[in-house]
Amino acid sequence: MNYGKKSTAKKRTALISRSSMMGKRARVSFIRVLFVSLIALCIAVTCLGVGSFRGVIDTAPDVDDIDIMPLGYATFLYDDAGNQIRKLAAPDSNRLPVTLDQIPVDLQHAVVAIEDERFYEHNGIDVKGILRAGMKALTTGDFSEGASTITQQLLKNNVFTNWTSESTQLERFTRKIQEQYLAVQVEKKTDKDTILENYLNTINLGAGSYGVQAAARQYFDKDVWDLNLSECATLAGITQNPTKFNPIINPDSNRKRRKEVLQHMLDQNYITQDQYDETLADDVYSRIQAAQEKNSSTENTVYTYFEDELTDQIINDLMNIKGYTKKQATNLLYSGGLKVYTTQDSKIQNILDEEYADPSNYPDTVQYELDYALTVTDPDGNQVNYSKEMLQLYFQNEDPDFDLLFDSPEDGQTYVDKYKASILANGSKVLAERVNFAPQPQSSMSVIDQHTGYVKALIGGRGEKTASLTLNRATDTTRQPGSTFKIVSTYAPALNEKGMTLATTFEDEPYEYPDGSPVNNATRSYNGTTTIRTAIQNSINVVAVKCLEKVTPDLGLKYLDNFGFSTLAHGTEADKDANGNVWSDANLATALGGITRGVTNVELCASYAAIANGGNYIKPIYYTKILDHNGNVLIENTAAERSVIKESTAFLLTSAMEDVVKQGTGTACQLDNMPVAGKTGTTEAYNDLWFVGYTPYYTCAVWSGYDNNEKLPDYARNFHKALWKKVMTRIHEGLPSKEFEKPASVEKLSVCEETGLLPRAGCPVITEYFDVGTMPTEYCDQHFYDSDDYDYNYDTDSSDQTDNTTNTDNSESSDNGDTDNSGDSNNTDDNGNSGDDGTDNTGGSDDNGDGNEDDSSYQVDYY
Repeated sequence: MNYGKKSTAKKRTALISRSSMMGKRARVSFIRVLFVSLIALCIAVTCLGVGSFRGVIDTAPDVDDIDIMPLGYATFLYDDAGNQIRKLAAPDSNRLPVTLDQIPVDLQHAVVAIEDERFYEHNGIDVKGILRAGMKALTTGDFSEGASTITQQLLKNNVFTNWTSESTQLERFTRKIQEQYLAVQVEKKTDKDTILENYLNTINLGAGSYGVQAAARQYFDKDVWDLNLSECATLAGITQNPTKFNPIINPDSNRKRRKEVLQHMLDQNYITQDQYDETLADDVYSRIQAAQEKNSSTENTVYTYFEDELTDQIINDLMNIKGYTKKQATNLLYSGGLKVYTTQDSKIQNILDEEYADPSNYPDTVQYELDYALTVTDPDGNQVNYSKEMLQLYFQNEDPDFDLLFDSPEDGQTYVDKYKASILANGSKVLAERVNFAPQPQSSMSVIDQHTGYVKALIGGRGEKTASLTLNRATDTTRQPGSTFKIVSTYAPALNEKGMTLATTFEDEPYEYPDGSPVNNATRSYNGTTTIRTAIQNSINVVAVKCLEKVTPDLGLKYLDNFGFSTLAHGTEADKDANGNVWSDANLATALGGITRGVTNVELCASYAAIANGGNYIKPIYYTKILDHNGNVLIENTAAERSVIKESTAFLLTSAMEDVVKQGTGTACQLDNMPVAGKTGTTEAYNDLWFVGYTPYYTCAVWSGYDNNEKLPDYARNFHKALWKKVMTRIHEGLPSKEFEKPASVEKLSVCEETGLLPRAGCPVITEYFDVGTMPTEYCDQHFYDSDDYDYNYDTDSSDQTDNTTNTDNSESSDNGDTDNSGDSNNTDDNGNSGDDGTDNTGGSDDNGDGNEDDSSYQVDYY
């Protein structure tokens, strides 16, 4: 270092030189600019952050508009006695709400201890928790520890419901800020107990259980208020990871988590050391497994046929009455926490279920019809569907008579395997497959309380029901009604407004439809002069057709509409088939049940229930009311009652149908302790067999036949009547016997059997019931009498016992109500057209599609 005079002067000159001074000033200016810039940048960043934060807050939901209550509650169905019969719940809606005072304090403390230990202290945000989680993340790189409070979690589940679909960190950050902001706002207006109650009703606790009550039922088969400390800690440990800590499938993981819950409770002074030790020693998991075994043995997840139809009715009513879309109605039913009070009588339903499950109630010979569907992906990646009809066509190339009926499911499976192998031979892969074998012949039954219209029970088929919302033969399938239609299409209007009586006579003789085809009786014989009563009793086809001809088919169709049938053809554009033919059921064949589409079991049952109800029709009702989640009435289901026929007409028909059961075609359906009125129905080639009957208490309709409409063999033609009798006998056990009530508008009178007029000497006399307005006033003029002034003393006794039980040698009745001579024929038009239900008994359609009966084929014979 040079400290000489010369060196010092040189340095002094350098320091005070102009260039040196300029450099120093430049550096100072740069530093100043940099400092100001940094300050400006900080201000800008701060403003931007505040603005962004403000923007996030401004776009958050308004605290006054949000609802922190949980979404998605299970719906419950109750029978007519108020007993729960079914829980309906979407996968994320198996939630049973409870109030906080129903939830054990131990469970409340367990959840708070493990999820949000400062819950009762913070204002919605746990600052300490946030700092702790941040410090752990910085020091260990572990970002798994959360700092969300119970209030924030509640908002995430019930307000920010789309959090599971967040795809970017920005979306997650935005939601998190809004969540924290709203948590503070919620806690300003909502007390801690309300927040905790909603949280405990919201949380996912695994195994399809949402909320603590559903979880208590699922894991312990008990209500939440009956849980002990050990069980409370078990549930509290699940919520962090409902799959990992599921105590059914992962008991070891849950055991560790339960210990952690108990340790937190001990540390936070919610329990004592003794409680901690005692609880750890409790074998709670063996109880959980026992509860699962019990639940699996008693729970049936497949809906019954009644429940299938009920859910359809509810969804339709929510749409039509409340204005919901189908999606909204469906969501409300399965997630809205509704209470549905049904009309089902569980005792009656159990009787139907038991009898239909009893193999001894069916023919010994059983066949099985294949229902098949296959979806594959072909080698080009295309999705291709295959149906049972395609399978049938495949094998009909080898055997034209192949009909999807097999002697055993195993036999049918061989055809399925062969068909599937042919499809997969090109390298296609199976995506989905359905194979089902339904036992044949099939049957359906419905029971209605005629006084209320309440459907008390129904069953849509025999055999095990393996899935919900499957084919319901009682409500979905339309079949030809046969001679059951004579009552509602012909004799009801004849007696009600055409001045005819049960004593009105027709000539039972060879007769033809307008197109020249014969009307055949089932016995292929004729009985001459026949009263309407006898025609009903013995199901005489010629009399029914002649009667409808006088009534007129148009009026008959009008009555059928009033009796509630919704499947009839009226010759409108809606009744046009693929070939352009327009169908109408305003035809004489309708007298014998020869209609275009057929009818459903329930609607046929309801029409007879109207007769049993004094002529007043009530549309079948499956539920009485629906309550919403808050207990308010959503729908009050009170069907309007309308008069279809007079009370007197209803009684006259009932009286005649009592004879059907006493000595006509329905003798197999007699009950030991109760009067029965009813009518048999058999279509042309024994494709459909019916009996619809009623007592003073209930109306019941039974159908039997093959799903593919094949002819029922001889050995299978009476089991439906025996089934009806078994069911109705059990239903009426313990009910006091009573007769059908005769109205004051009906009186008894003796008349000439052959003319229905007041008798004179020489007249064969019967005693008959009459509506007081149609009682005959003229005397018979066809039999011998001494003088014009002869006065025959005819019976006007008002007792309820008739003595007009005239029978013929050619009646269809027998001990079992069966006959071997069905005179039915193929009721199609000249072009071979038939109704769109695939039966061969449709009738009532003309060749040119104009609906005129002159062109129709009427050759149908039902009894």
